[in-house]
Amino acid sequence: MLKIEPGTATLGATVTGVDLNHPLSDADHARVVKALGQHGVLCFPRQLIEATALRAFSARFGSLQMISRLADAAEPEVSILSNVVENGRYIGTPDAGQDWHTDMTYNRVAGFVNVLVAKQVPMRDGRPLGATDFANTQAAYDDLPSEVKTGLATATAMHDHNQFQEHMRRKGSQRPPQTESQRRERPPVQHPVFLTHPITGRKVIYVNPGFTTRINELDEAESQQMLDFLFAHVLLPKYRYTHHWTVDDVLIWDHLGTWHCAVADYAPHEYRLMKRCQVLADKIFDPAYLQTTLHVATPENAI
Repeated sequence: MLKIEPGTATLGATVTGVDLNHPLSDADHARVVKALGQHGVLCFPRQLIEATALRAFSARFGSLQMISRLADAAEPEVSILSNVVENGRYIGTPDAGQDWHTDMTYNRVAGFVNVLVAKQVPMRDGRPLGATDFANTQAAYDDLPSEVKTGLATATAMHDHNQFQEHMRRKGSQRPPQTESQRRERPPVQHPVFLTHPITGRKVIYVNPGFTTRINELDEAESQQMLDFLFAHVLLPKYRYTHHWTVDDVLIWDHLGTWHCAVADYAPHEYRLMKRCQVLADKIFDPAYLQTTLHVATPENAI
């Protein structure tokens, strides 16, 4: 029987009583989706699953992003995040997510969830390395000054994939610069600064340091000042949670209500290997999906 046990931090819950090699019942799937809205980050420990089962579980939540390279040979929608080197080359992306961001806000249809399974976790002196930090953007919105909520109530912000790419390159990443063709394939897009979470009905702060470049309704200086304030506010300790990985953890988190950052505290010879599916927010903002699957009201705005 599926059991959801909340943690003690601002985010996080542990889900037991299911084997993700088998499809969840409709009722259990609905419970998991609702728990994502409530807890933001869900850990399914001791899941002995491979890429095909990971893909099947993830696809229940929405369309999957197709990965063109560094993906599982059998399942191209399952990407590999790893510093493992074979035949002189990384088998996966070695520095994925190593700064604060929310995946796929640079897409017109943004991200809903990430689903990762841990295959190798670096250890040192008996403790796991390579944790993932999270921040709660629903709780952070609740505590904003009223004048900020009012002033940005209808504001929009631009998001650009290239910003994160160039930021990582400045930090020393070996990622190549994006070509003009790649830039055209992923042009900047805009989303609300605040949006209504489709599961909880609460407002979230939907800008992030990784991809947000400016708030459209403010001049450049005011935009940067406000973004700096919002970024610092979301990253206050009271909104933070850290997940320390164990091999065979399956972790799923809600992009709409959280930011995340992969902690790069391990050396090149300390191997970390994750397999991941990125799920788009196409189903979760669909009124039919919400009403028939979750039996909740349609949100007032959508991406």
